[in-house]
Amino acid sequence: MVALRAGKKRLLLPLCRAFARRGCQLAPEHGAERRDAAPSGVSRFCPPRKSCCDWIGPPDKYSNLRPVHFHIPENESPLEQKLRKLRQETQEWNQEFWANQNLTFSKEKEAFIHSRLKTKGLALRTESGQKTTLNAEEMADFYKEFLSKNFQKHMYYNRDWYKRNFAITFCMGKVALERMWNKLKRKHTKMSS
Repeated sequence: MVALRAGKKRLLLPLCRAFARRGCQLAPEHGAERRDAAPSGVSRFCPPRKSCCDWIGPPDKYSNLRPVHFHIPENESPLEQKLRKLRQETQEWNQEFWANQNLTFSKEKEAFIHSRLKTKGLALRTESGQKTTLNAEEMADFYKEFLSKNFQKHMYYNRDWYKRNFAITFCMGKVALERMWNKLKRKHTKMSS
């Protein structure tokens, strides 16, 4: 077991160094609309320069989603570029939605707890300094209220998420057909010469 742990450390150290490089950003931000939202906690990991695949980073501090650093091949076709940009836009949209949603949830949860404790005549902290909490039944009231209040927002999010994913899937099919067609063309030209 100890030997396995030592092996893991040797494997993880180069990966950690790769993620810790400075000056690497995940994906371009869309101006002020992202800055007005929840602060960006996206880590600044960067895959090795010779990497030829997408890399998934550590979870975002606010959205709890794992950001993807998309690989850009040297000979990327216009259709492949369209697919990559569509995936990046969807990721940014997803990050923004969940960062804002989680921020709203946290604020409303704290306000709910404060109001309930105030009506009970309790302080935010006990005499020993621990944070005063509500029981599960009282918190269930908040969760039900929050979900009911945000039902429409979640419904629109799900609708848009499905639209975006169907568009990405359709584009992936087109890219696969394009690659297969190009491969057949190369094979045909080799056979004819």
